[in-house]
Amino acid sequence: MRHILSLLVENEAGALSRISGLFSARAFNIESLTVAPTEDESLSRMTIVTTGSEQIIEQITKQVNKLVDVIKVVDLNERAYIERELLLIKLDADKVENKKLESIVSEYKGSIIDESENTFMVEIINTGEVLDNVIENFDQSWILEVVRSGVSGIALGASVINK
Repeated sequence: MRHILSLLVENEAGALSRISGLFSARAFNIESLTVAPTEDESLSRMTIVTTGSEQIIEQITKQVNKLVDVIKVVDLNERAYIERELLLIKLDADKVENKKLESIVSEYKGSIIDESENTFMVEIINTGEVLDNVIENFDQSWILEVVRSGVSGIALGASVINK
């Protein structure tokens, strides 16, 4: 099963390396990883998407919690949450059918953020699953390049992850 782990970590050199090293050493796969500072400059939020049984996720959580840099680990799947990911996709303007492009962009509430002589650049923000569908909806011969941000997730309601 897919899980989104939200980690609050010390904003120090090597923290990312130690955490990703733990995953690597135990042959756990990281499907998506995002890291950015929080409102507190000394802390960063790390969002890791991984898969595994409940026992494996529990093992990952316990082992990550033992790391010095880690302040808190929360499995967002245990509560109501929102996830978003950014997709930037560059399309070949010579092959694109404008009406179909506009239809797809409109359907997924995206934007054409750049239009040059040879390319269109489209931006769409949604869940990873929806972005997978977006990519499938484009004619594959149109696609020149795809860039995705990785998942960001946050618990809904009053629940917060802090010190």
